[in-house]
Amino acid sequence: MIPNLSPLALLPDFGGGEMMLILLVVLLLFGGDKMPQLAKSLGKSIREFKKAANEVEREIKRAIDEVPDTPDIGTTLRQAAEESRKQHAPRIAPKPVPPAEVSTPTPATPITPPASSAPENPTTT
Repeated sequence: MIPNLSPLALLPDFGGGEMMLILLVVLLLFGGDKMPQLAKSLGKSIREFKKAANEVEREIKRAIDEVPDTPDIGTTLRQAAEESRKQHAPRIAPKPVPPAEVSTPTPATPITPPASSAPENPTTT
């Protein structure tokens, strides 16, 4: 928090005598006609400076109040990696399962050996 300082607080310790001397020098430099205008413009500039300083302070406080809680970076990275894997994972369709073959009972047939072209009993010559 910024402490409330007067405009002259930044100057070294000035007493009443020093202030009177400064006012006398200003009076001699600018004359009596310009003194009210100088005081008025000095007051306006000080007022504008304080207004700007207060506005900046309010903006900073509002920005601090509006900062959302930051989530854990590890959790955020894991969630992002998981979403990325889901988006970029190859989409493989499952292999279709053939329907089960239903065997129908067939009547018993005699088993015959295959016909061969060679004679069963070869004769020696």
